[in-house]
Amino acid sequence: MKRYDSGRKSSHEERRNPKMLNKVIIPVAGLGTRVLPASKAIPKEMLPVVDKPVIQYVVEEAVAAGFTQIILVTRSGKASIEDHFDRNAELDEVLATKGKDELLHAVRNTLPAGAQLISVRQDQALGLGHAVLCAAELIRDEEDFAVMLPDMLIDSDSQFSDLKQMVAHYHEHQCGQIMVESVPEDQVERYGIVDCGGMPPAVGTSSKLHNLVEKPGRSEAPSNLAIVGRYILPGKIMQLLRTTQAGAGGEIQLTDAIKSLVASGDLLHAFTMSGELYDCGNKSGLLQANLALGLKHSETSADMKQFIETILNNGTLLSK
Repeated sequence: MKRYDSGRKSSHEERRNPKMLNKVIIPVAGLGTRVLPASKAIPKEMLPVVDKPVIQYVVEEAVAAGFTQIILVTRSGKASIEDHFDRNAELDEVLATKGKDELLHAVRNTLPAGAQLISVRQDQALGLGHAVLCAAELIRDEEDFAVMLPDMLIDSDSQFSDLKQMVAHYHEHQCGQIMVESVPEDQVERYGIVDCGGMPPAVGTSSKLHNLVEKPGRSEAPSNLAIVGRYILPGKIMQLLRTTQAGAGGEIQLTDAIKSLVASGDLLHAFTMSGELYDCGNKSGLLQANLALGLKHSETSADMKQFIETILNNGTLLSK
């Protein structure tokens, strides 16, 4: 187990209060087969979107929503992720000597202030549920926690981000939350779909979760609300994961444990996001994220707009 601190330690109150929602598990042990060959030697989480790797956006999202303990579930070959959030004394010295203060600040703050990063190993790729279970020793009894998938990048208002709003709903309703978004009905078979009993939550709100269905056919889908890789879960799910049998693909599925929670009467809500979601675990999603965020970045927006205008004016590029 490895730990990296950005500086400020958690307060005594944070350490002693088991109901403080401050831990998030981010599984980064996947092989990244959907973006091969780019991920052959580089972890998919380290692929860049404009000037930062995808994982940094996810960590920044978590810290901005109030999470101070970032738990990475990793494996061999992923050391560059931990290195990215650690200090690089040689690089710091070079940038300081050259007076590149803005860049120096950027590389020194890859792990936001007030956050602690902890890594644990997943020795076998046995599914998302198993990855979450690998962090069980860091989750105390009855301590609620979040799970964030590292290849799902959400671009939303930083002040009122979807994750911040979901955390607020967790505190208001005192129950777990699963983030969802509407998808076209002809695409429901690609996702885990939630059943809210015919009462789907409006954007930015949550409602009671009745069931989850993994990749249903269009006629069997209870809604078009797909799970998007952001969860706030009760600590007791760790015990359920210990006894959850391998499901689809011979893996321990997190959705199976969540279904067991719901079936046992535990209250969970589905929260409908409002931001833009980019699945950076596949080639198209990664390219879309670079385009969308490149158009917003102060250093690249003008060139990106000019390039797009050139493409639109030269229709031959789009017709190839």
